[in-house]
Amino acid sequence: MARIRHKDTKPEMKVRRLAHRLGFRFRLHRPDLPGKPDLVFPSRRAAILVHGCFWHQHEGCRKATIPRTRQDFWEAKLGRNVERDRATEAALRKLGWRVLVVWECETSDEEALSKRLTGFLEEQPSE
Repeated sequence: MARIRHKDTKPEMKVRRLAHRLGFRFRLHRPDLPGKPDLVFPSRRAAILVHGCFWHQHEGCRKATIPRTRQDFWEAKLGRNVERDRATEAALRKLGWRVLVVWECETSDEEALSKRLTGFLEEQPSE
C-alpha cells in the first residue's frame, strides 16, 4: 500500500486538466484546509475532492468492492476512509466552502464532467 498515491492520481489529473482547459485557475492540496482538497478555487470559495471509487467506496459503483481476503481488515479500513470523507466535507462546509466530490468512474465521460465542473464553479457562492 506504500505505492498507493494520495495526489497526482490519474482521475485527479483528468479533473485538473479539464478545469484548466475550461479557464478555471486553482490551487492544489491546500494544507490549511481540512482534508487538503485536491483542487481549491479560493476566489470562488469552492473545493473539489477527487475520490477513487475503491478507496472511498463509491456507493453503487462496480469498483467499490471489498477484497475477498482479510475482509475484516478491508471493511474497517475502507469504512474509516468513508467516515473521514464525511468529516472533511462537513468541516469544509462549516468554514463556508462549497464542496464537489468527483468520483473516479465519472472522469471517463469528459463532456458530462465538463458540464458538472462548469455548473459548480460558475455558481455564485451564497453569503
